[in-house]
Amino acid sequence: MRIRNGQLLVRDLIEGDKLLLVKWLSDLEVLQYYEGRDRPLDLAQVEEDFFGEAEEETRCLILFDEKPIGYVQFYPVGDEERRIYGYSDPSEILYGMDQFIGEPDYWNKGIGTQLVEMIVAYLLTEKNVDRIVMDPQTWNERAIRCYEKCGFKKVKLLPKHEWHEGEYRDCWLIEYIGK
Repeated sequence: MRIRNGQLLVRDLIEGDKLLLVKWLSDLEVLQYYEGRDRPLDLAQVEEDFFGEAEEETRCLILFDEKPIGYVQFYPVGDEERRIYGYSDPSEILYGMDQFIGEPDYWNKGIGTQLVEMIVAYLLTEKNVDRIVMDPQTWNERAIRCYEKCGFKKVKLLPKHEWHEGEYRDCWLIEYIGK
């Protein structure tokens, strides 16, 4: 998969991207927002988490002006997550997405907004989704503002939903409704 919008390019992850992911996912500044500073990833963990088997999950590298700057993934939401989130219609095409910009110099420049808008447009046109969901931690206000700018709405609070830095943290279930 390849999607380009001006200076922003999203392409499938390749073997040569492993060390970039290790770099980003061992950077404490990045981990504060993504996996947690107490969970840096080494090469073996990156291989398992980002290059292991994952049915129907699309894993991509984000490039800006041809420079690798981050990661995005999207996937059909499985039955267990549907149940937790409260989506009961099995005929609904429901996708989740996760992303991070691993180069802090590229934060606060509108690139995240451009990325999310680009992936939403792709999912609506190419995957014909009915909804796209994410579950950012409630304290991550910068990410939530970005998602809301892109048309996502808060649906419900998910108490103690995600393990982050030694404790379960509350998250917002947010959704973008297509069609």
